[in-house]
Parts: sequence; C-alpha cells; structure tokens
Amino acid sequence: MADYTLEEKDSFIVLGLGTELKSHYTDFVGLNKEKSDFWQAISEDGRLDALKSIAKNDYVFAVNEAVNNKMMHYAGVMTDIAAPEEARVIQFPKGDYLVVKGEATTSDELNNKLAGIAFGQVLPVVNNFAYVGGPNATVEIEKQNGLIYGEMWIPVVKK
Repeated sequence: MADYTLEEKDSFIVLGLGTELKSHYTDFVGLNKEKSDFWQAISEDGRLDALKSIAKNDYVFAVNEAVNNKMMHYAGVMTDIAAPEEARVIQFPKGDYLVVKGEATTSDELNNKLAGIAFGQVLPVVNNFAYVGGPNATVEIEKQNGLIYGEMWIPVVKK
C-alpha cells in the first residue's frame, strides 16, 4: 500500500486557467495527453508565468473538477488578486483530505504518479473514508536537485 495521510485543511481558493477534457474518464492516455498539451500551451504563451506572478506562494496547482457535467483541468495558484476574465475561482472545502506525497522529474510525471497512487491504489482499498467528488489537485510544492516535490490533495468524507 502506498504512503498516504489524512489531514484536515481549512477551506482555500485557487485561481485557475482551464481546459475542458474531451477524452472518456477511463482513457488515461488520452486524458494525460490533453493535460500535457494544455500545460505546454500555457507555458509557451506566457499565461502560466502571468498566473505565477500573482501567486501569494510558490505552489502551482493542477486541479481536476467536474463543472456543469464537463471534466475540467486547471493550472492554478493561490492569490488575493482579482481574477482575470478567463480564470475560474475554485473553492476547496474545509475538511478532511487524502494527501499522497511524492516526487518526479517533470510536472506531468508528478501529476500522473500521484493520481495513479491516490485513485488506483489508496481509494479503492481504504474503508474509513471516501472521495465523493469536488475539486482535487496535484500541488507542486518545491523544486530541488532536479526533482519536483508535490502532493495530491483529495477532499474525502469519513464513512
């Protein structure tokens, strides 16, 4: 079993730029390609740097959320600055969160690794809590020695 913790977090807000994911929710190859293409596009056109420039810390969020029956994926930051027109304010609730920690050499690798552990190894076998929806995120916390350290935060409820 993968290492994970259950942590209580205060509510928080992430400001995100997003894209709708068109692949079927079980098509992990398709979803990962769409996410990777999105991150490459916002990195190249400067939107990611602009977003980071208004952040109140160094955390970069990769958020997954169902909105109006659409699967959405966002690049986001915590900020107190008013949202640009194309951005979405994403509210994370106060409560318990499944937290899976890890490291990888790229953002894509970190996101895929942590999501795989959280949704593929931990949630299917735990009996004392459950994910019932809402936004979840991979959080890039620190870059050091060529590695990106991060965590996956998934809101859960106790059974």
